[in-house]
Amino acid sequence: MLVGIRELAPEITARAAEIEAARRVPPDLVDRLRSIGLFRMFVPRSHGGLEFDLPAGMEVIRALTRLDGSIGWISIVGGVGALFAAAARPELYQQMYQDGPDVAICGSSQPAGTAERVSGGYRVKGRWPFASSCTHADWIGGFCIVTENGKPVPGPHGKPQVRAVALPARDWEIEDTWHAAGLKGTGSHHITLHERLVPEIHIFDLEAAPRLSGPLYQALRQWLPLLHGTFSVGLAEGTFDDLLALAHTGRQQLYATTSMRDSEVFQYEVGRISADLSAAQAFHEVQVASHWRRALAGTLNDEDLLIESARSAVWLATTCVGIADASFALAGSSAVYDSSPLQRRLRDLHIGAQHAHAQQRQYVDVGKLALRRSAEL
Repeated sequence: MLVGIRELAPEITARAAEIEAARRVPPDLVDRLRSIGLFRMFVPRSHGGLEFDLPAGMEVIRALTRLDGSIGWISIVGGVGALFAAAARPELYQQMYQDGPDVAICGSSQPAGTAERVSGGYRVKGRWPFASSCTHADWIGGFCIVTENGKPVPGPHGKPQVRAVALPARDWEIEDTWHAAGLKGTGSHHITLHERLVPEIHIFDLEAAPRLSGPLYQALRQWLPLLHGTFSVGLAEGTFDDLLALAHTGRQQLYATTSMRDSEVFQYEVGRISADLSAAQAFHEVQVASHWRRALAGTLNDEDLLIESARSAVWLATTCVGIADASFALAGSSAVYDSSPLQRRLRDLHIGAQHAHAQQRQYVDVGKLALRRSAEL
């Protein structure tokens, strides 16, 4: 797959402006990504998939993100979609993969719909935001609050019961709402269902016991922040690549007495950015390796590990946004043009950092965990 990505790299880079203008990844590029195995990475071998271990899958996602933020984001969605599907009822899972493993699955994790229990299944309706990849998806899902007689059904700890609904993409309405500051090519539109009777097999609980064997499928929530961290690191790597490429053009900024590359001020800042990037890479690799060891040992489904992965996602997003900000400032006025990849990287990293997995409020739980662990010593 990495060889296929390297072969595709010049085309992805050359078509960055096209991807942004279309606000989606062009269908022919999606087909190319499908052909190299993007959507089968985390599909079990029992269904024709590659069933990569998580570190290997993240290496693929990171390589794509390093080329283009929007391509990287939809690659995360492609991987996560297969992991979400693993929680589906066996009948639905067979239906999803009846024509092979190269199935593009997307959805929205916000519980913006309702699923009313009725005879024959559920009556589902809702309007969900941020459905990245919906323009090329084969199946689409959304989270719903389960209701009876119009009232939410209590779930664990008294909170409303939440279930996922998954249907073929043709059953959903896509609203053209994705006009955003960054990650423009992700096609993250709103999706809608209008009062639809859905058979019970299309509704499933992501918190239920795993339906598939293997370390990949035992604890979905613990993986999600790590995947976001992969996006942050990959995009920061691409940003640094672009900054160095600009320096090697021999550019000399206005009023400067020497070229950027030969300026000690520039060299100092590049050194500092390089250190930040190396720290981000190392932290992410350690966190991924640690979680994968727990997955292999069958002990990943732990709330403390979810907090640890959230900590890494928040710190990585913040650090990598800082790398983008510093690189953009260091590049000078040339970076302000649409033709500069640095301004696109800057926007994409800032938008990625707005995601719930990267919000600073996650540090509250991190702090509570640190205090609890210290009290137990």
